[in-house]
Amino acid sequence: MTFLRNIALGLALCASGAVSATAGDITVATVNNGHMIEMQKLTSHFEAANPDIKVNWVTLEEGVLRQRVTTDIATKGGQFDVMTIGMYEAPIWGKRGWLEPLEFSADYDVEDILPAMRGGLSYDGNLYAAPFYGESSMIMYRKDLVDDAGLTIEDNPSWDHIRDVAAALTDKDNGVYGICLRGKPGWGDNMAFLTTMANSFGAQWFNMDWTPALDSPEWNAAITFYVDLLTNYGPPGSEGNSFNEILALINEGKCGMWIDATIAASFVTDPSQSQVADKMAFAQAPQKATTKGANWLWAWSLAVPAGTKHSDDARKFIEWATSKEYITLVGETNGWGLVPTGTRQSTYDNPQFQAAATFDEAELKAILSANPEDSTLNPSPYVGVQFAAIPEFQAIGIAVGQQMTAALAGSISVAEALAKAQMAADREMRKAGYY
Repeated sequence: MTFLRNIALGLALCASGAVSATAGDITVATVNNGHMIEMQKLTSHFEAANPDIKVNWVTLEEGVLRQRVTTDIATKGGQFDVMTIGMYEAPIWGKRGWLEPLEFSADYDVEDILPAMRGGLSYDGNLYAAPFYGESSMIMYRKDLVDDAGLTIEDNPSWDHIRDVAAALTDKDNGVYGICLRGKPGWGDNMAFLTTMANSFGAQWFNMDWTPALDSPEWNAAITFYVDLLTNYGPPGSEGNSFNEILALINEGKCGMWIDATIAASFVTDPSQSQVADKMAFAQAPQKATTKGANWLWAWSLAVPAGTKHSDDARKFIEWATSKEYITLVGETNGWGLVPTGTRQSTYDNPQFQAAATFDEAELKAILSANPEDSTLNPSPYVGVQFAAIPEFQAIGIAVGQQMTAALAGSISVAEALAKAQMAADREMRKAGYY
């Protein structure tokens, strides 16, 4: 019902004057993450330079955004002129002709975009989405608490070590939990994290014949470990937590560790947002049987749906919002530690960014180490780290995510959750004709 209410709210917004599209207007659908909220605040700079264009916004929670833009583009609804999508959608939708290829002026400097980001947003040599910010995942932790416990966290520690650290940091009487991890269901939500965890345990989504492999001992070991970890050392209600909920807990000093998107580093080290900004440290993602696929690769990106009546204006906005100049604008307006990262080499080469961002080396190392072409211990038929880049994955990931949340909440056992997940995935793959 919450999803339906959000959809109804979004439709009502689109019908209202606040986002109605007239000549010279473009409507942007985006996610309610901090960098996107900041982009909206700075859009006056774009409108001042382009007085014939007015930018309207539809800002949605991550899971609702994915549903809304997918429905709109598949049905040619035409509600949006610019869509915020990622590495999963861009090549698939580009191949289907649902997106317009992006071409920019020479000053934009496409070659400055990190190759991993450029490649993940392209199909057949054409760029179909421009990265607004890019990310991998890594460990963010309270160094003061870890030091006080007489422990350390090195790059790529074992998951067993992470469990031991979480146990040592947990102080429930004072509202401090050893570890916070995503639990909210969604293919890009809990399953983004859980896939990287499962990868490190030696699991994979599909075997080489495209049969789902969710009933494997590796998946069982990974999910059992995850449920036990959060049950014992995580905050109550973890099954409802996503990025924004955990970010708030971290910034209030209530989590000892968080393994999530590298983009969070700029927020948890910002004294205006975080009570523990000067206490945060970073390390590469945990591993169990392998480091392959232990950290994800993603870019929240801006794309132009095919058939929009405002493609030139939409492309002009995207060029502005993903440019070097925009990054400089944020740096000069808000501070260089708060610029959108993970997209351009020039950002990491900038001495002002290096001086402001204590996380720059760890973030870039994580991004460069993620390999969508080789993300599982045993060979897999798909491309992608935290997802399988096939059209059917979205439905599969949503169904599996719901089962994993149920297991975390204690509604069903891990074994039952994985059995149901396997059945759901098998049904989708058979229906699609994979076997």
